Amino acid sequence: MARRGKKKGRPISGWLVLDKPVGMGSTEAVSKIKWLFQAEKAGHAGTLDPLASGMLPIALGEATKTVPYVQDGAKLYRFTVAWGEERSTDDLEGPVTKSSDQRPAEADVLLLMPKYTGVIMQTPPQFSAIKIAGQRAYDLARDGAMVDIPAREVEIGRLDLIEHNSDRTIFEVECGKGTYVRSLARDMGRDLGCFGHIAELRRIEVEPFTQEDFVTIAELEAARFGEQGDERSDSADTVPVDFDAIDALLVDTSAALDCLPQIAISDDAATKIRLGNPVIIRGRDAPVEAEEACATARGKLVAIGAIEQGMFKPKRVFAG
Repeated sequence: MARRGKKKGRPISGWLVLDKPVGMGSTEAVSKIKWLFQAEKAGHAGTLDPLASGMLPIALGEATKTVPYVQDGAKLYRFTVAWGEERSTDDLEGPVTKSSDQRPAEADVLLLMPKYTGVIMQTPPQFSAIKIAGQRAYDLARDGAMVDIPAREVEIGRLDLIEHNSDRTIFEVECGKGTYVRSLARDMGRDLGCFGHIAELRRIEVEPFTQEDFVTIAELEAARFGEQGDERSDSADTVPVDFDAIDALLVDTSAALDCLPQIAISDDAATKIRLGNPVIIRGRDAPVEAEEACATARGKLVAIGAIEQGMFKPKRVFAG
């Protein structure tokens, strides 16, 4: 008897900018979105801890090819530091490891903040996804091992104090790839002599996406199931034929590539590029050289490639 293959799902492409709720892991969120869209392929751009809420950009289909460009984008977080305790995980999840009766004055916090802007050296948390000798740091930490994680350069564009009282301070930080906000809370607490950990963390933006792009799980379920809500079933028979409402919540794949030069090409050139062939870039304003550029035809993404001596050479091609 022939073995039935597993259904691949729909070849739907685009970005879903999820407003992830507290308590949901990033992998769980991707699985949920993939199921709701019945998508063939899905992935996320930048892990968000279960205790954190906010922006988790999820790529579907061809958009997964643009994930590195979103991962490299600047992030904006709003976070609350609780003073007086340091915890093993640098957030509410872990047990208290150090404590102090001291509390910082607002003036002391403001005086410290310039130290944490610009390019700084930062040591990631013990409970992080950093690999040490081939193993994730959080796996080693859960086994009780204290691992030596080397400090590394991260870039913090700005750090603003939003609200302060004796026990807690709310900040906003704009930072680059690889920055750990939990480490920021830990290190500021140590410098202030009172210790600290993250009490609340929300990611507000991941460049190029903004809060206007946010979509909640409730909105997705309403678009998918209408008034019935999440009538979830593993049976393929329950999958509705019309996905127009939920597909309308996606952001176009090309949005992730706003950081690249945009080159408009003809349909004939698009056909050649999709076959892996280089084409001459025409037009008075067309760049002669570019390490990376984005080629589009009729507003649709065709390829990412390099421009050398006025010729576009595709590196990554997208389905039409």
